[in-house]
Amino acid sequence: MNSVTPSAAKIAIERLAVNGPQGGVIVHPWSAEVGSGETLALIGESGSGKTLSAKALIGLLAPGLSASGALLVNGTRYSLAQAEGDWQPLRGRLVTMVLQDPFTALSPVHRIGEQIGWTIDAHAGKLSSRERADRIRASLEEVRLPAEIAEQYPHQLSGGMRQRAAIAAALASQPQLVIADEPTTALDASNQASILELLDRLGRERGIAVLLITHDLGVVRDYADRVLVMRQGEIVERGSASELFTAPKHEYTRSLLAADPVTAMRNGDLAGAGGAAGTAETPVLRASGVMKSFAGRPVLRGVDFEVRGGEIVGLVGESGSGKSTLMRCIAGLELEDAGRIEFDGVPVRPGRRDRTPEMAQIVFQDPYSSLNPMFTVGDTLREALRVADRPASDASELLEQVGLSADYLRRRPASLSGGQRQRVAIARALAPRPKLLICDESVSALDVSVQAKILELLRRLRDETGQAIALISHDIGVVLAVTDRVAVLRDGVVIESGRSAEVFGNPQHDYTKQLVSAALGRKPRDDGDLEVKEP
Repeated sequence: MNSVTPSAAKIAIERLAVNGPQGGVIVHPWSAEVGSGETLALIGESGSGKTLSAKALIGLLAPGLSASGALLVNGTRYSLAQAEGDWQPLRGRLVTMVLQDPFTALSPVHRIGEQIGWTIDAHAGKLSSRERADRIRASLEEVRLPAEIAEQYPHQLSGGMRQRAAIAAALASQPQLVIADEPTTALDASNQASILELLDRLGRERGIAVLLITHDLGVVRDYADRVLVMRQGEIVERGSASELFTAPKHEYTRSLLAADPVTAMRNGDLAGAGGAAGTAETPVLRASGVMKSFAGRPVLRGVDFEVRGGEIVGLVGESGSGKSTLMRCIAGLELEDAGRIEFDGVPVRPGRRDRTPEMAQIVFQDPYSSLNPMFTVGDTLREALRVADRPASDASELLEQVGLSADYLRRRPASLSGGQRQRVAIARALAPRPKLLICDESVSALDVSVQAKILELLRRLRDETGQAIALISHDIGVVLAVTDRVAVLRDGVVIESGRSAEVFGNPQHDYTKQLVSAALGRKPRDDGDLEVKEP
């Protein structure tokens, strides 16, 4: 059942600009067109002005910032400088936004059906209860979710299902333009592919124009019709996706492509990190037969995993496969139900009783939430050094290890970029001189050029200090770029392992083949055939 008809939108962005509180230009004027069923990608590094441009197009700039220019929809001109009261009836009906994190877009205390219903109520006029329920069911059906999802809360759904629900809520108003701002960054490769295929299909079926904002060049390569490249608030290159990837004109575009690990995979560079030592007779970490259940549901089903000094070992798999749970057991943050965990050949009891800071430290995914905003960088590092019983004067040495100068000791997280914050988080983790450094999706929130620098930092730590590193990631390009060995985890079981170049260059298990195919950007089968897992 589908009550939606194509909207056949033709969108023109006319001299969009964003100005700061003192009148300074943050985003310089730019123009573009995107037609019915087309996807226009806007790419560039963090801080380049991509998201500010998106917020200007939907009237959501922060206080103190102002927009100029216009949005033309089928010939009707809407000023981007109009007042909030004029924007309110246009959001949803004219333009809507799909955010990076569906937890941000969805209310955690309301059922999915209620939230889709709010959008319908705001734009469809007075409907009977039956008509409203039918519209909610049709919205879920359109994104390939079963009707019973309407009664579920966001926390009861997987990440991919939450994003589908958020898309259903956004599209229930039948908008002309959808702004998708990093819609798949937090998802694993197979879920990324299904969400992107969904947006692509809905855009073409309903004639919706899509503005896709992303730092993932693989996404752009496979789903964008045309591309704008933004740097420091200016569009420096534009053209078709095929032109951009085969013959980039601007040096900045070429640098972005050079930093993209998936581009290397597509070009047949499956050499991986390689060349690491990793020859210590006794592994720094050995986990054997680790098992863990939550509320009677098995999450780890006898996992074996080891890391030697001087090597980086990857752990890949879809969301919910057990990757983070295994690492939390290794770090003592979870109590394993069975199995054996050893550091340098010495077994430790489950939990934190036997664990010392010198055994394992974790660097988490989000550099924006992992640091205390009230502490300076110096405060953060000196506290970590105090716990490790090291002198506070070693703070400068820690920063030097991660490629930052001592000047950063006086700065607070708010004044740092995402890459700089993640370097500080790594420096903090190195304070106890841990045997094992665990990086849990530590570059997934970063754009490709910053990501490349953090990966190079990890390689340098391995090569120069012999640091043992376990890298959790759903991004196979990242894993291949930096790891020596890899283990593929599915439903709490290691299904394939070995040298990274061999596993990804010649995968043996069907599941690994699917992950590699999704990472390389080969579009999945028609979305109607995608399996939907029940919550």
